[in-house]
Amino acid sequence: MLAEEIALGMRVRYPRTGTTGKILRIEQVRGDTFAELDTTNLLYRVDSLIPTTGTVKTTTTMIEDAKEVIARERKFAAGSELQEALKNIDQSCEGGG
Repeated sequence: MLAEEIALGMRVRYPRTGTTGKILRIEQVRGDTFAELDTTNLLYRVDSLIPTTGTVKTTTTMIEDAKEVIARERKFAAGSELQEALKNIDQSCEGGG
C-alpha cells in the first residue's frame, strides 16, 4: 500500500501476523511512513499493510465464544470422563529424562 492511499480511520491488516485495526496516526520515521493501529498501538510500515473489507469479529463475539469454551471445560471436569482419566495415571511427576 502506498503512503498516499492511507487515511486516518482506515481499516487495514498486517498480513504477516493477521493483525487488523484502524489507523490512529501516520508518522514519518527516517524517510519511511508508518501507521499506528488502534488494536495494538504499534507502528507498522505502510507498504506492508493492506486494506481490509468485510466485518471484523467483535469483542462481544469473542467473549461469548470464550464463555462457551469455559462451560464445555467445566462440564468435562464435572463429568465421569475426567475421573476415569485420572484413575489411569500413577500420579507421578517425571521429567522424562
